Amino acid sequence: MKNFMALFMARNREFYRDKGSLSWSILFPLILIFGLSFALSNDRYVYKVGVLGDQAEAGKLLKEVPYLDLVAYQDETLALNRLTRHQLDLLIQTGTTPRYWINTQSKKAWFLEKTLQAVTPGQFARATVKGEEVGYVAWVIPGILSMSLMFSCLYGVGYVIVRYRDNGVLKRYRATPVTALEFLSAQAASRLLISVSTIALVFAGSHLLLDFPVKGSYLLLLLTTMLGALSMIALSLVCAARIDSLEFMNGLLNFISWPMMMLSGLWFSLDETPRLVQQISLAMPLTHVVNAARAIMLDGAGLTDIAPQLLTLTALTVILMAIATRSFRWQKE
Repeated sequence: MKNFMALFMARNREFYRDKGSLSWSILFPLILIFGLSFALSNDRYVYKVGVLGDQAEAGKLLKEVPYLDLVAYQDETLALNRLTRHQLDLLIQTGTTPRYWINTQSKKAWFLEKTLQAVTPGQFARATVKGEEVGYVAWVIPGILSMSLMFSCLYGVGYVIVRYRDNGVLKRYRATPVTALEFLSAQAASRLLISVSTIALVFAGSHLLLDFPVKGSYLLLLLTTMLGALSMIALSLVCAARIDSLEFMNGLLNFISWPMMMLSGLWFSLDETPRLVQQISLAMPLTHVVNAARAIMLDGAGLTDIAPQLLTLTALTVILMAIATRSFRWQKE
């Protein structure tokens, strides 16, 4: 019993002294609880209505219509896209001549329009769009595939490099003519091949079984996957550039990956989140991968349509690789 208690207390002290693991074991459930409660807090509403213009004025116009969740939009094209996918039940525009759009293929929109016409007769001009409903499974699949790519890239290269440094492998490499850029580039290329090949197999298998829609180019989807993988590999290399603790590296990668999962629009749309949250999400590579893949698969987007996302991923890759190469060290301090 004495030996057991000694080992028990030693392991507890080891855990408590590892500030990274201890902090993450406390923060992770809190982030998950608050994130999910925030995402799922609108279940009291029945209809989701997009608003172009003054949201307060829209609230006054629709005050007699119950159970509406009003979502403000600045971009009319984006709002109409949401309506076409059935992610909005109605879109209204305030101003001197208020008007609304409905999707003629939406059952919920039919009932909402009847209610709107009964409560506010003659107040709105009418316009229509058409589009089949995109189910949640089809909508979330690009995000799940992107998430798998993220975990493969973050843990498949950075964690390995920290282990190399911890075991003294990098110290031996330093005695060779290999430069930091050559070493990191080789690691990145290897992980790129493995990650893209793996996700391609997962994509092919799930597409065969679930028959989810892919309206755009497979080659463009492959390009998006490769640029997304490179940006997240580069992010992982920055994290691994100087760290020599496997436990701390694991906590850091969790700290990076979980906020990206919650704020990238992977599980739910960010349209209703505060503007600040949407701006923060744009700094995350996963957001651009998810948006580009979703646009290709669901909307048939072309190269020019997703050029901003691809350019952002390219810029992130170059910047992060430069930082990783500049700050890389071969051995422990």
